[in-house]
Amino acid sequence: MERLRPAWVVALCAVVLLASAWLPWLNGSAGRANAIGGKIGHIAVPPPGFGVGQAIVLLSSCLLVSAAMTARKLAPRAASAVALVLSLGITALAAWYYRIYVHDPVTAAYGVYLGMGIAALAALLSVPAVVVAWGEGR
Repeated sequence: MERLRPAWVVALCAVVLLASAWLPWLNGSAGRANAIGGKIGHIAVPPPGFGVGQAIVLLSSCLLVSAAMTARKLAPRAASAVALVLSLGITALAAWYYRIYVHDPVTAAYGVYLGMGIAALAALLSVPAVVVAWGEGR
């Protein structure tokens, strides 16, 4: 029986990150907003248009594909390196999202903490995925 590859856990992190984008990321007295720009109420942030939250979702989808490619041994070296870079980029974007949108009177909701935690976990778990992919001589 084959063991569970670390890349599958990274793919699971990408799925959870994609789902967390629909949860509330910002709360304010005027309403709340999620990462992809959906708003309830009259909250001023995030502004309309493509932004950091949409970039997080787009890169999370790419992370899911690259992690699955690594786990299925489809160009595992390149895919694992891409997964590592993507997970680090998503972590940086989540921190940037927090920095630009969370200020008085807007507070962070549970979605932003879940998203940042899962993005950091994906970055941390991408390292063993790279080690396993590069360690298998192909």
